[in-house]
Order: sequence, then structure tokens, then C-alpha cells
Amino acid sequence: MPIYMDFHVFPGVTVEDVKKAHIADLKTQDKFKVKYHQFWVNEEAGTVFCLMEGPSPEACADVHNEAHGNVACNMIEVEIGMVDLFLGKNQKVQHGVVYNKEGKVDSGFRYIFVLDIIAKTALLDHSNLTQFIFPEKPRYEARKLIADHSGKEIKNLKDDSILAVFKTPNDALECALRVQEVFNSKTKSKEWDIDYKMGLCKGQPVTMSDTLFSDTIDFAKWLSLMASNKEIVVSQDVNNLSDLQQISKKNTFVKVINIKQQKFIENFCRYTETNMSDEKFSVKSLSEEIGVSRPQLYRRIKSISGRSPQNFIHDLKMRKALFLLKGENLNISEVAYEVGYGNPAYFSKCFSEKYGFAPSKIV
Repeated sequence: MPIYMDFHVFPGVTVEDVKKAHIADLKTQDKFKVKYHQFWVNEEAGTVFCLMEGPSPEACADVHNEAHGNVACNMIEVEIGMVDLFLGKNQKVQHGVVYNKEGKVDSGFRYIFVLDIIAKTALLDHSNLTQFIFPEKPRYEARKLIADHSGKEIKNLKDDSILAVFKTPNDALECALRVQEVFNSKTKSKEWDIDYKMGLCKGQPVTMSDTLFSDTIDFAKWLSLMASNKEIVVSQDVNNLSDLQQISKKNTFVKVINIKQQKFIENFCRYTETNMSDEKFSVKSLSEEIGVSRPQLYRRIKSISGRSPQNFIHDLKMRKALFLLKGENLNISEVAYEVGYGNPAYFSKCFSEKYGFAPSKIV
């Protein structure tokens, strides 16, 4: 049967509260041909995530509704392999509650790491394209460092960034700092001719999106895009839970995004990605949508990313264009329209200025 995961928001919830609800689920589930397996509880955040299998999401929801009346905020279908990748395999489960290896209740929250690597290879023909998009040695080294710090790589279908998930903030942070150290050494010695940047944030498995950890992955990618070359941009919650507060004082290439900035970035990037194909989309329409004046928009984006809103929107568009050209079987005109350029020739010019080669080298 299909596997589902839901999430609930219960301010003040305790593990004992959820255990009682789980017992009620077990008494009711056979009626609906559902099986509730386990759940993750975050008492501090007031969130609960339940894993179950059943004939339909409606049947799973009916169990909760009849057993105790606690209706989920959202429920998504998941692949058990992806659940194991993000949340761990063969976990210790007692009375439905998931515990980590230290014996503490597992909150279900994880730390998502994104690494963007851009090789500065002079692209002369198609044979050099792989060198540009997939610089082999830096990517191999990054994957090794992720594994060394107890991280797991996540298959990334949307772009060329490297994604990884960590269970603890310190493992994630130490990995990012080690990547920074190794990459800086290799670029300083000119062994590697690359630019790179990283994003790191914390998030929950299910939100109102329809994919596991979808919102957290998106935000980690936006943080990476916000970063300057060689910089790690980290969310406030990672900063609070790790040793970063001391480290960031010594490392000028680590930037912490506070909660207010995080919300602003999410609104900015989500609206831009949703509307970039609309030729009428502009900085003006964006500022109106997220409720700030154009001067405020400029100051906020400039202070976070070091770029103007227009330049940052340009970077978002070019990243999507590279993905579309590389894997979506679209021609240059179709890609141009998808990212909001009515003139394919102008799009090609902008793309060439960004990446150093024409989009015709890919398609």
C-alpha cells in the first residue's frame, strides 16, 4: 500500500500526549485498513509527524479523526527510500516514538546543505561542457567530506548543486567549514579554477508542499545563491543550535541570516520563481506583492546578497535557464520565454555574459 506522512501543529504538545493519540490510532486503524508505524515529535516547535500506510490519504485521515479528532495540517505520499535517506533507517522506535542513537526523542527536523560549484573553464565546444557544469575533482572531494561528517547526499534533479542532509547542526556546519578550507586551499594553489558558495538551514519533513523537505531544500538553495563567492550563508536556527556563534566571529566568509531576513528571502524568491515567465513581472510588481517599497527592497537585498534586486532576479533566471537548457529538451526561444525574456537574442546575450558561453553550446 502507499506510504504517507502527515504533520500536525500542537502548541505545548508532549511526547506522552502523542503516545496516547497513537494508542487510539492503533485501536481504530484496522477499520480503515490503515497501519500507523511511527511518529516524530518536536515539543519545542509543537509539531508532530506521523508515518503510516493505507489505501488512500482519506482513509489515513479518517483514523485520526475517529480515534482522537486531531486532523493533520497536510499529508503527502512518500517513498520509503526517501524517508530512510532523510530521517534514517532502522531507527529505534518505542510505542511509536522515534528516538535517535543517543536515546533522545527524534524531532524529525534535519539540516540541509547546498554547495554550488562553478568552474571557470573556457568553453570552446561541447566536449568542455561537462568540465563547466560537473567539475569532477571538486565534486568528488565535496562528496567525500559530506560522508566524513555523517551526511548523506540527496539526488538533485533541478540543478547542478550538491545537496546533503545532516542529523545534527554541528555535523552540517563542520562539513561546510571543512569544504571551505579544502576548496580555498585548492583555489589558492590554482589547482582548481572554480567559484563556489554554500547555504545551510534547518527544516521539517512535511510542510504545506507536496514533497519531503521541499521547502527546506528550496530555502537552502536560495541561501547559497545569496552567498558571495567562497561564502557560507546560514539560517538563524542553525546558528542558535551549533557552535557557529563563536566561529562566525572569526570567519568573515560565514554569514548568518536572521528570522526576519529569512521570511523576506522566502517571499522574494518564491514570488520571483513563480512569476519569472511573465514578461510583466518586474521589481515594481515584486515590491508591491511582498509589501515593501522599492527603496526598502533594494536595501534589504543589497545588505543580504551584495547585489541589487534586479541582479539577484537575473541570477535566479539564469540558474533556471541553465537547468532548462540542460535537461528539459527545450530550444533557446522556449527557454527564454520560460524565464521571462521575450527576445531570445537578448536572452542569449545575458546567458553568455553570465556563464561565458552561448546557450547554443548546450542545445
